[in-house]
Amino acid sequence: MTSPAAEIARRLGGNAEGVCRRYLSNGRREGHYWLVGDIRNTPGRSLYVRLVSSDGGGAAGKWTDAATGDHGDLLDIIAASCGHAMMRETLTEARLFLSLPQPPVGMANPRPAKAPTGSPETARRLWAASRPLPGSLAAHYLARRAIRNIGGLAALRFHPSCHYRPSEDDVPNVRTAWPALIAAATDDDGSIMSVHRTWLDKGGEAKAPVACPRRAMGLLLGNGVRFGPAGPVMAAGEGLETILSLRQAMPAMPMIAGLSGAHLAAIVFPAGLRRLYVARDDDKAGAAALATLTGRAEEAGIPVVRLEPRRDDFNSDLCAFGLEALGASLRGQLSAADAARFLG
Repeated sequence: MTSPAAEIARRLGGNAEGVCRRYLSNGRREGHYWLVGDIRNTPGRSLYVRLVSSDGGGAAGKWTDAATGDHGDLLDIIAASCGHAMMRETLTEARLFLSLPQPPVGMANPRPAKAPTGSPETARRLWAASRPLPGSLAAHYLARRAIRNIGGLAALRFHPSCHYRPSEDDVPNVRTAWPALIAAATDDDGSIMSVHRTWLDKGGEAKAPVACPRRAMGLLLGNGVRFGPAGPVMAAGEGLETILSLRQAMPAMPMIAGLSGAHLAAIVFPAGLRRLYVARDDDKAGAAALATLTGRAEEAGIPVVRLEPRRDDFNSDLCAFGLEALGASLRGQLSAADAARFLG
């Protein structure tokens, strides 16, 4: 027998685009999908909602967040948008959207809230099962991206055969285990709350040929991959390779990678932070993240200084122009005192 929640989720799927337009208004339609930053309606493209059912079994209304690996249905989206704590609140809202009658008092049949894919505990187990970075395929992959100085990167490890859960966009019979670069995202106290996986091809030459070669597991919101102890002057950026590229030129500056535009915008500011350099990616998501992060920092009394790449991001700059040119570009953007301290 179909539960009331499952039936309402099915009906919502029949008007998936309408649900997205109301509850994920910062997104937009592209083909058969609605794209937005995350389930909280942050601008971006990490989360995609299927708007039409597919022959391969993908149901309209199902969503996946490529940044975190989380997935669900339109009831989850309504719950997150409205800030509901109980499923009966979400079912009431969904019935209003669908113009359905409300059940008699006492007849609601709420389903338990679905646990998110992965958890901090699962993330910590994967971290514990991973190996040191030096000499690994992951180190070779980073070297191919001109990231060769990997000393002191305690937040990075390597897993030789990390499980990959295929998505609907993968080719049939795609491999379910690949080598992976593992990054630990921690809270302000240094506790591992999430891990980020970058799956690699068998030779470590490039990312694995899968639909979603990067995913996070655990609780990423507010946390990030940290390099060096927090200090009064720090740098933050979206991508792991962006931050690692900056560290090639400024290894002594504390840095944090948010791992997506939405999560960069939500990082928790360490106590004692007095100036924040933000390495933005040259796209709409990067601009949105910078605007949100700057607004939060200004409210906290923390000045924000933008670091602008010459190309689309700082790893592209490092690969194209070399370390010396990257350092020269940064010298012109840092304060004189910070340039003398961190660039020498």
